[in-house]
Amino acid sequence: MSVKGLAHVAIQAKDYEATVAFYTEALGFKKGHHWSLPAFQIKEASMLISPDQKTCIEIFDHDAVIPAQGKRAASEQDIAHGALLHFAFYVDHVDEMYQKAIAYGAKPFIEPGELSLGEPPLLVKNAVIYSPNGEVIEFLQEVDFDRSL
Repeated sequence: MSVKGLAHVAIQAKDYEATVAFYTEALGFKKGHHWSLPAFQIKEASMLISPDQKTCIEIFDHDAVIPAQGKRAASEQDIAHGALLHFAFYVDHVDEMYQKAIAYGAKPFIEPGELSLGEPPLLVKNAVIYSPNGEVIEFLQEVDFDRSL
């Protein structure tokens, strides 16, 4: 037995509706299952399904009590830093996705460009944004990281 792939990433939203709207309207996810769970103070939660139907983003309301790494930041200026640094989405066109995310309220972090990784060099086209909720999201054109062959 082994891991098949990444199932989902969980996000606690400062503004639940706005966060769901960003991922569905700007990034093309669709709203799957929606629930509440009073035992964990979860008023609203949704599983958003990626356009390729392979991975999901789980969105929780701001007051939900869920397992999380580290402690909540006291303010938006107080960055709470844990092991999760960012997550990345494969996209067909980095430039277009970057501009669309910005149009939907994301903040620019790293503009679209190419990186040369390692030796022998592997060229990667990417861009990085802060979502309106604060997640660091990388847009990445399809690349084969498997150099074992």
